[in-house]
Amino acid sequence: MAIFAPFEWTIATRYLRARRSSGFVSVIAGFSFFGIMLGVATLIVVMSVMNGFHKDLLNKIVGINGHIFLQAADTPLTDYNTVAKQVEKVQGVDLAIPMVEGSAFASSNFAQNGSGVLVRGIQETDIRRLPGIANNVRAGTLDGFDTAGGVAIGQRLAENLNLRVGDKIKVMTANGAQTPFGVAPRVKAYKVVAIFEIGMAEFDGIFVYMPLPEAQAFFNLDKQASVVELFLHDPENIDAVRGKIEQIITRPIIMTDWRERNKTFFDALNVERNVMFIILTLIVLVAALNIISGLIMLVKDKSHDVAILRTMGATRGAVMRIFLITGASIGIAGTLAGFLLGLLIAENVETIRQFLNQMLHANLFPAELYFLSRLPSVVDPRDVATVVIMTLALSILATLYPSWRAAKLDPVEALRYE
Repeated sequence: MAIFAPFEWTIATRYLRARRSSGFVSVIAGFSFFGIMLGVATLIVVMSVMNGFHKDLLNKIVGINGHIFLQAADTPLTDYNTVAKQVEKVQGVDLAIPMVEGSAFASSNFAQNGSGVLVRGIQETDIRRLPGIANNVRAGTLDGFDTAGGVAIGQRLAENLNLRVGDKIKVMTANGAQTPFGVAPRVKAYKVVAIFEIGMAEFDGIFVYMPLPEAQAFFNLDKQASVVELFLHDPENIDAVRGKIEQIITRPIIMTDWRERNKTFFDALNVERNVMFIILTLIVLVAALNIISGLIMLVKDKSHDVAILRTMGATRGAVMRIFLITGASIGIAGTLAGFLLGLLIAENVETIRQFLNQMLHANLFPAELYFLSRLPSVVDPRDVATVVIMTLALSILATLYPSWRAAKLDPVEALRYE
């Protein structure tokens, strides 16, 4: 036996149609439909954009910075090649790259202002394997990087200093040569051999890569490395890999990972995502409340019809199911429309952003503020399912009280003054 009888569907469908006597009720139903549709679509789009932020930032931050960082303890890290070979044997470790890192100031003859930079010394074989650099060279080449005597810089840094491949960049550090009068700053000009674009404005504006021996000489780190960076196959499975590394390393080492270095940043991103979900859920809740008010008005408007149905033999359950179908239809239709609209926008959010930028002659997503050069979006089926199920549940719950009121209607009282 079907849960809903055919005549219940017929009557519920009639109540959803606009008539002169109940036009206002139909207007409320229409607003409820659009409220639910917009609420669902907005939730799906916002959750997808937040997921895109998390994924892109994680890929770009750890794609160029590594997942685990090994630094010297007790003695200088002169055996960096041995350490790198040891940890590359650990299951789950894709790359182990020794580096020299140091802060410096960069300038050029083509720009009035300079810029603070992070200089990284790296071997040619390693920079070619570095995920964030090797596949994102926009000008020049990394061929012969060890012997070219030049540096690779980010696209934004090149723009700020008006540099092109072949031009020279001046790099200055306060930790230069020791003199009788103290430590003298060291300034050296390097030819730009490659320009890369990671896609994250923060990194494209500060990184300068130079050959490892040159960086060791520049920062007075004779045959030493500052850090050995490890790139894992699965960054989320970091704890298991850390345990294996601790067992295989034969020298004192300080080990940190990307979660510790970026904990505040990603925690803030998760908090923002959860708060946005709660705030936008209120849109759906308001639309569900509109369903309640619309159904209550519909019950009062149709009290005469309900009384006649009861006298003709319709049970209270049948009356309740009629109004359940009426209210739930609004919620289900709005949820389905919002689901389709949300997926459509989420899949084309970057195209929409570019269109709005051109139409409004404004930059709605400045890379300097949001770190990324494009608006990312990743649709997570679990998030979409959560939004759809929550909205359907709220919509159905919103119909229970008005439907119960309609079922409790006394036909004698409703027809007393007819």
